[in-house]
Amino acid sequence: MISATTASAPAVNRTHRWAVSAWFFLQGLIFASWASRIPAIQQRMGFSDATLGLVLLALPLGQLPSLPLTGWLIHRFGSQRTAVAGVLLYSSSLVGLGWAQQPWQLLPCMVLFGFASNLMNISINTQAVGVEALYGKPIMASFHGMWSLAGFTGAAVGTAMIGWQVLPQLHFLLIAGLVLAGGLISYGALLPHSVSDDAGEQPAFVLPDRTLLGLGAIAFCALICEGAMFDWSGVYFQKVVRAEKAWVGAGYTAFMSTMALGRFGADWLTARLGPKRVIQCSGLLTATGLLVAVLFPTLGTALLGFMLVGFGTSSVVPLVYSAAGKSEVMPAGMALAAVSTIGFLGFLIGPPVIGLVAGATSLRFSFALIAVMGLCVAAVATRAKLR
Repeated sequence: MISATTASAPAVNRTHRWAVSAWFFLQGLIFASWASRIPAIQQRMGFSDATLGLVLLALPLGQLPSLPLTGWLIHRFGSQRTAVAGVLLYSSSLVGLGWAQQPWQLLPCMVLFGFASNLMNISINTQAVGVEALYGKPIMASFHGMWSLAGFTGAAVGTAMIGWQVLPQLHFLLIAGLVLAGGLISYGALLPHSVSDDAGEQPAFVLPDRTLLGLGAIAFCALICEGAMFDWSGVYFQKVVRAEKAWVGAGYTAFMSTMALGRFGADWLTARLGPKRVIQCSGLLTATGLLVAVLFPTLGTALLGFMLVGFGTSSVVPLVYSAAGKSEVMPAGMALAAVSTIGFLGFLIGPPVIGLVAGATSLRFSFALIAVMGLCVAAVATRAKLR
């Protein structure tokens, strides 16, 4: 357990907070680096939109076996050690994605990438719940803000790499080296024990109750929208907006910049409006932004639409995770893992579905369907129990 001395020491608490923030940043940097080069990898492999959608199914296939395993690892070894395993696998699989030249090489790397993403995500969010408990006030959004800030940084670096004609394999190798160095420096300041370690002999994975299922449903719909932006924004700007090569990554950058900004202000806004109202407005804003980009697919209007989506999706997941951490029916770490599991299924399943629908209809129609998920966020939040 976290000692009373540690809990009462503001300097130590700040050290834990900065360390966990750093790991959120590292995790986001890895994923953003991959997302920024999807169009280049699609072109290298010669994939159509429909084929790319099928290939992206390898990510959720990798995530599925990690769900019960991650809960067990955190329960058995703690979130600190589990996070280390996650960052090692995540970095190495990113390098593999860059070096893959054939589909048979790309697919196993994507499976490992999906497995490692969930391993790192749940363990670091469990760390965040523990630090939030030390502070005694909502700070979860600021952690996710660091993830988004990393996404913005990774997108900007990716855009620069594309402009400089740096190959994905060298790009990913540099990012992996930076991530491993950052993880090594900050590892010692992570919480040695997470809140989930206080769960005694309870099982490592517990089915969520009705309240947690509602929170998971909100996260599921919101993360479908996020996943669409991460995996398909570059392709959308390339094929629908028909942006010049240097502007292909601009939509992703616009989305990530407003998402980061929104998350850093989410705690302040929630204190004044309440979590339910913030999530409702967020869902409506997400749907509006997607429809603007679909109905008016020019460079300026699409950028505006993607910025609105960034603001809309910014606070939903942090607020849902914070509510899950206050569960009264199971330990915070387990509740968080359950809600995170449901949510990230949407994050990983959404992009492949977009590709399949785009192959049958069009990419614009796929994005219009994703706008419906934004409306679902607002609708489910109306009935959910949020504290």
